[in-house]
Amino acid sequence: MRTFMGRLAVGLSVVVLAGSSAALGQATPTKKKSDEPKRPLVFGSVQAKPRTPGTIRLAAYNAENLFDNKDDPSLSGEEDDMSSVKPEPALRGLANTIRKIDADIIGLEEIESYDALIAFRERYLKGQGYDHVVSIDVGAERGIEQSVMSRFPIVEAQVWPTLPLEGTQPALFNGKANKLAGKPLECRRSPLRVTVEVPAKKDDATSKPYRITLFVVHQKAGKGNEYWREAESVRFVQLVHEYESQHPGANVAIMGDFNDGPEAKSVRTYVDAGLTDLFASRSPGDPAMLTHASGRTIDFIFYNKALAPEIVTESAFILSTPQLDPDADWRTAPKPEGYASDHEPVVVDVKPRDE
Repeated sequence: MRTFMGRLAVGLSVVVLAGSSAALGQATPTKKKSDEPKRPLVFGSVQAKPRTPGTIRLAAYNAENLFDNKDDPSLSGEEDDMSSVKPEPALRGLANTIRKIDADIIGLEEIESYDALIAFRERYLKGQGYDHVVSIDVGAERGIEQSVMSRFPIVEAQVWPTLPLEGTQPALFNGKANKLAGKPLECRRSPLRVTVEVPAKKDDATSKPYRITLFVVHQKAGKGNEYWREAESVRFVQLVHEYESQHPGANVAIMGDFNDGPEAKSVRTYVDAGLTDLFASRSPGDPAMLTHASGRTIDFIFYNKALAPEIVTESAFILSTPQLDPDADWRTAPKPEGYASDHEPVVVDVKPRDE
């Protein structure tokens, strides 16, 4: 049976138009799938931007089923972990992407376990400096969790398994009876909160350690679950504000896979709460702003007012990685060479203020 366990590397304990044809008595044409706009073959930035001198690079990346080849007996049937083992070519593609973005701190989603992440690091990312790792089981039925790899010490980590949300499950789900009807809402996958400390500069007597706190999230997926994501967003914002009240002036970012687009209520909740969307000035449908193979923008980095002056906005980018052709069946089509994930990483540099 899976337990709510987590381990940190380096010994840290886990604390439309008017006048339609229908109005004129004419038949309304049926929109064919072939008439729908297709996502571009390539999206995101083809090249990673060069690092900004004197900065720390952050990234959020859904690694798409980073499962190892060791059987977890607590997972079976539809949730059998062995059916989700990440193929060797995709592991190499994932590592290659991580090396390209060269993030100092990277928040990851869809990680099977701490052990699976460490095994991946040891085999594919030797020498990249990710000596500090946290990945904590949150009890999700698929066995996936959020994780952080960092080149700097992680001094605090926390998750909230079975985190209660406001409200109950509705009677209907996508027009059909909801088998969970009436049950209290719970978070699908707990956020992972970590605080990373960048040591003071050894050659500068006035230098002080720099801390940044990250909430790494992976919100409820699927059409029809908008109500669930909305409830999660409200609760996650509460967690951020609770942390800010306990740590005045703390630099905070909330990032990961939000499973909704920029104009969705669940995503707007963060903006309405005073957090800034890294790509708030994006144009709808801009290929450079798409983060998922479906042609959507669903991965984000938000930051609070304390962190805002340190965000190097011109450094931000979404890295393009090989994806399936839009017409391909993702369930059966072979992945293109260099494939890593169905998501693209979101990246930005942070320049700590002088103390």
